[in-house]
Amino acid sequence: MKYPKVPEQEIKNKISRDYFYLYDCTKVIGNIDFCVYAYKSKSDHSDDLSLLWAEAKKGRVDIYKSLAQLILTIGKARTFDKFLPPVMLGTFDSEKIAFIPYNEIHGIFYQNDFNWNVTPSNYNTKEFKLIYSTVKNCIEKKSLLFRYESEDKELQKFIKTNFVVGKFGLTKTKIDKNNFMVIYTKWLQSVKPSIAVDWEIAKKSGIIDGDFYLADLLSIDNTTLKEKLFVLLKKDHYELDRKLDDAGMFSSKRTEFKDNQKSHLQFWNKYERPPGQEYWSYIIERRDLLVPQDIRERKGSYFTPQIWVELSQKYLTAALGEDWQDEYYIWDCAAGTGNLLNGLTNKYNIWASTLDQADIEVMQDRIRNGANLLENHVFQFDFLNDDFSKLPAGLREIIHDEKKCRKLLIYINPPYAEGDTVSEKEVTRKGVASSKTYNDYFEILGKARGELFAQFFIRIYKNIPNAKLASFSTLKYINAENFIAFRNSFLAKYKSGFVVIANTFDNVVGKFPIGFIIWDLSVKQRIDTVKCDVVDSNSTIIGKKTFCNYDGKIKFMNEWLKKFNDGTDSIGKLGFVGNDFQNQKLVFITNKGRGHHEANISTSNLQISCIYFAVRHNSEHTWLNHNDQFLFPGGEWEKDTEFHNDCLTFTLFHDKNQVTSGINYWIPFTEKEINAREKFESDFMAQFIKGKLKREKAGLFDEGHHGTIPLEFSTAAIAVFNAGKELWKYYHKQPDCNVNASLYNIKEYFQGRNEKGKMNAKSNDEMYMHHISNLREKLKQLASKINPKIYEYGFLKN
Repeated sequence: MKYPKVPEQEIKNKISRDYFYLYDCTKVIGNIDFCVYAYKSKSDHSDDLSLLWAEAKKGRVDIYKSLAQLILTIGKARTFDKFLPPVMLGTFDSEKIAFIPYNEIHGIFYQNDFNWNVTPSNYNTKEFKLIYSTVKNCIEKKSLLFRYESEDKELQKFIKTNFVVGKFGLTKTKIDKNNFMVIYTKWLQSVKPSIAVDWEIAKKSGIIDGDFYLADLLSIDNTTLKEKLFVLLKKDHYELDRKLDDAGMFSSKRTEFKDNQKSHLQFWNKYERPPGQEYWSYIIERRDLLVPQDIRERKGSYFTPQIWVELSQKYLTAALGEDWQDEYYIWDCAAGTGNLLNGLTNKYNIWASTLDQADIEVMQDRIRNGANLLENHVFQFDFLNDDFSKLPAGLREIIHDEKKCRKLLIYINPPYAEGDTVSEKEVTRKGVASSKTYNDYFEILGKARGELFAQFFIRIYKNIPNAKLASFSTLKYINAENFIAFRNSFLAKYKSGFVVIANTFDNVVGKFPIGFIIWDLSVKQRIDTVKCDVVDSNSTIIGKKTFCNYDGKIKFMNEWLKKFNDGTDSIGKLGFVGNDFQNQKLVFITNKGRGHHEANISTSNLQISCIYFAVRHNSEHTWLNHNDQFLFPGGEWEKDTEFHNDCLTFTLFHDKNQVTSGINYWIPFTEKEINAREKFESDFMAQFIKGKLKREKAGLFDEGHHGTIPLEFSTAAIAVFNAGKELWKYYHKQPDCNVNASLYNIKEYFQGRNEKGKMNAKSNDEMYMHHISNLREKLKQLASKINPKIYEYGFLKN
């Protein structure tokens, strides 16, 4: 071996120095070990030209396995969608290096039935074996394996001869449904500025930059192949299907390039056009992704993934019967491009409407290409503003006929845009909430009036009162505090539903539940509980979840905390916001306070504050409990001193107890117990625990003895104290320790902070990591003990 006993990073450095010294090897691309790029001048602003992506290994390995692993790594992360692929892929170890032209294997990345979710390092999968065979055959057939010691000159010559622009043919990137948006982003930067269009005027006329991109994408020899698009590329200019203001174009239906098409030609030299025809319909349907952000935010439109479309229709079949498509009329009044209606069979019973005329034209084009809809059942309609007199006669007749209306299903994925309520009469955010429905049902909607989906629901409920409603939406209209007024009016019978994590929907990044819920609006009953199936990202049912309506039955936990607020003295501040899990990270203890949304912690309400803190932090925030509400408990908790003391222990040793400076009242030990170097500024907590604290004012649990009885702790709580004691003792052995350090100070001391000022997750001190890990494990066990009582005493509903 040329590089025996050399670590992997050093091998990369040596390969860069010995063989690729004429190239830039400093770039990092995703999880790829080694990248080679051509050097560029500072004045060259073109895309970086990638020559090699390689896997690095130390020692002597099966080079074909390494390369197969690299290909699986690239495919799993879809790195080729985010960066222009290289001329070649490669792999090397301490003995040898091998190459394979990218265009020899790039077809693997576009196989529809290939499972990219396998672990790249698992050599036993059928996917790995397929790639291994392809790689081995190509390398051996083309003699692209070199050993450094015996073939050094041949390798040097190979690199010099072949690592140049255009060798092996710079493989053009194929375009499919997975990467057309990445390429669109690049197109916006490179091509859009060269088109002679006033984009604001074009946008007002219903033409967006995405229409020009589609004209480019679906073309060959710079001529658009699909005639029904809004914009067509005709060799050296574009033609539009409508006239724009003269200020918007150089001519009414034609526009040119500002730079004689130079940027356009350079850009499309890198990509293979058109995409495979099997992707055309999908790309055209997804024109919604190309709509500018300001329009999308205002409309609040989100595309429903096909997996949830199919699952929703299975639930409709279960709820309404096998023949529901023939027995029910179906209206999607927020249809977008109509993808929610995919899979429905009876086109004579289906209506689809949407706000955007461009979406109507997409649906009409889909109908001409086989979509199972009727052209005169697809229409433009502003559901939140237009009168029902504008509806097609057939649909209008169904709505006004009570018997037929009972067989009308409103099947929608409504807009999710939300305005910010800044006063009783005003909602902001680009006119999101401004509508006739907003004004007509102002009082009924209450604080939910800024939610577009709530406006859709209330108009459906009030204007089509006997229909069925099947809709995707968040679940906050069932349990959130802002929807109390809404729920007083929205009375319906729950029939069925499921929930999924929100980020399975396009352009939704949050982790919260989105539900598909089926309601019978003709049955007027108050929403109490809604029990839904929970499904994973593969649509497999993994459990059930009950969402509760708390209105009029119980108060929220923050009201309970405020009942005990005491400002007579202060040992800390308890920050809190909201009553649900999504605000969990805003519940913390400091000794300085932050000025708002906080309660004073005093000697008389210390244990109340700790109960509040422990209940809020006992369970982790998940996407499923995101909107679960913490409640005003029943009275049984008051007599459970073990529960009180468990919560005190939990609070003392939790990461969100963030006392950092000033007098530290929260040290749970005496100086002697932890062998402290000096006397503490305050021994309040240790005295409180031992029952030696004399106070002027009795607390809730003092029963007249003013805290003179030692607290008794459970076995689980004692285990936490013991683990914490070992950590404090170890810290106080450090020569530069702060005698009055809090747990937060101790963590910061050992873990340090990164360049952004955030505390590091780990420490290099192994003994510290042992102690902190032990403490967290014991705290986790204590949390498990506390958890059942949180439900028993009514802080949460099960």
